Amino acid sequence: MVWRLAAASIAVGLGVMALKFLAWWVTGSVALYSDALESIVNVVAAVAALWAVTVSYRPADDDHQHGHHKAEYFSAVLEGVLIVMAALLILFEVWRKWTAPAPLEEPWLGLGINAVAGAINAAWASVLIRRGRQARSPALVADGHHIMTDVVTSVGVIAGLVAAVFTGISVLDPLLAGLVAINILYQGYKVITGSLSGLMDVAVDPHEHMRIRDIISQHSAGALEVHDLKTRIAGRATFIEFHMVVDAKMTVGESHVICDRIEDALQAVISNVRVIIHVEPDDEAKLPHGTSAVPFA
Repeated sequence: MVWRLAAASIAVGLGVMALKFLAWWVTGSVALYSDALESIVNVVAAVAALWAVTVSYRPADDDHQHGHHKAEYFSAVLEGVLIVMAALLILFEVWRKWTAPAPLEEPWLGLGINAVAGAINAAWASVLIRRGRQARSPALVADGHHIMTDVVTSVGVIAGLVAAVFTGISVLDPLLAGLVAINILYQGYKVITGSLSGLMDVAVDPHEHMRIRDIISQHSAGALEVHDLKTRIAGRATFIEFHMVVDAKMTVGESHVICDRIEDALQAVISNVRVIIHVEPDDEAKLPHGTSAVPFA
């Protein structure tokens, strides 16, 4: 499903890009030019997302023994860089148009074409964000948020150009394009910083951390204590590791049964989870015992 969505995003991006460049060609508006230029970034980002998703689904091998999940973060970082580059190109065009403002040609036809492109983008961005979250795909979610930013941009551009047509103030066109560029720069910053967090092995959020603690506590009967719980996210995969204290007289087989029970419980509620449990004897405990539930240190 994820691969098909990434491939479809390229086709949608090409169609929307063609419509937006047509709107710019009809009107000569620098604001519509900025909107069209961002569509090029959408297409390039969709290609990068397809590559990243394809790589991330490859099985683990000798060189990448934990899998290829992080490939999607590289795609998201590339998308953020492209967004920033598009914003700088727009600012260059804004300066050129600001020094020589001109009235728009065929504004209503161009705005109508751009509105159709924006509607297509809005529908597709919603699909990418929803399906990307379900599949835990950072590349698809980043692509969806970027396209949704494009939708917001299109709405602002259309509203501003309608005002420019009615007022006859030509300078509104490059002014709008400048605001678009600033917004794009901000979105690029968010995409890059979010992706870098993933590359730096960010932990699960506090709510998910507490859910993991609860699952371990509920299914670790026979153990004395659990401590040093650590998590990290790598694309679709969640890595969980912790130390489990058992009676020093417990056999390896008995402790293994507890580990299997905990792993099965975590896999039942968390997709693509990888669990590492370090079993320790009771002299490694950090808390006094005697409670019926397995405590966390």
